[in-house]
Formats: sequence, C-alpha cells, structure tokens
Amino acid sequence: MDYLIRHALPQDLEEAGRITVDAFVGDGFTDPAGSYVDLLRDAGRRSREAELLVAVDAADERVLGCVTFAVGGTEWADIATPREGEIRMLATAAASRGRGVGEALVRASVTRSRELGLAGMAFSTRPEMTTAHRVYERVGFRRTPERDWAPFPGMDLMVYTMAF
Repeated sequence: MDYLIRHALPQDLEEAGRITVDAFVGDGFTDPAGSYVDLLRDAGRRSREAELLVAVDAADERVLGCVTFAVGGTEWADIATPREGEIRMLATAAASRGRGVGEALVRASVTRSRELGLAGMAFSTRPEMTTAHRVYERVGFRRTPERDWAPFPGMDLMVYTMAF
C-alpha cells in the first residue's frame, strides 16, 4: 500500500474539503449551488467537531481521500445510536480511485469504532451511490432497510450497519 490513513492535520484540511466537494458535486450527488457544498468544503469544522480521517500518499503526504467519523448521538451523527460509530462524507480524489483508498478509510472507521468500545456502526447513503455500496458490503456492512430514512422529502437514504 503506497498510502497511509491518519487523523487529518491542519495542512490537510483545504485539500480534504476540495476532494469532498469534487466527489459529491462532480459525481452528481450534490447540487453545486446548494448549501450542503459549504458543509462538504468545511473540513476544518469536521475535524474540530468530529474526527476527520485522511488517506495520504506515503511519499509526499498528498491527501487522496477522507471520511468524517462520529459517535452516535453527537452533532455529526445522523442515524447511529450512542453505541455506534457513523461515517459521513466519504470521498476519494478522482485520480486516486481504484487504489482501495475508500475501502481503507471505511476499515479505519470500523477500527476507530472498536477502539472506542462501540457495539457497531450505522450510516446513511444515497441509493445511487452504488460504487460505495460495494465497498461497504466488501467490508462487512449489511443493508438495514428498517432504519432507512429521509431528512427531507425527496432525499431518501439507505442505512448500512455492522454489529461487533
């Protein structure tokens, strides 16, 4: 593996925000004029209020991808219970796709949940994010349709879970 996963450092934040916006807007999942773009871009806030994990190139520490990790019941958790971890805003730079970066970030989040003594993980994803779904299933997450929800009309979210 020619990259490593770690907590974001101050010098990672701008690039992590850019990668997240590029992934969500560029892949057509987020309206570029919508208010969610500001939240995606603000990696500093995610780093302060939750945990921001980044994948960085082992040679030059260039950010290749990132994910926000939160414990259920905190501001950044949408669906996880207080005994679960949750991932949000998983994003991989377009040039780094196909290298296992996204999967490594998901696995690091599972490890973090276990380190914190949590009972499992739960998170939301959009139905059209099929590439991410394959990653989640490869890692061991299962669809949990009884927990599916919609934060507002027209934004249906699917839930994946894993118990430890």
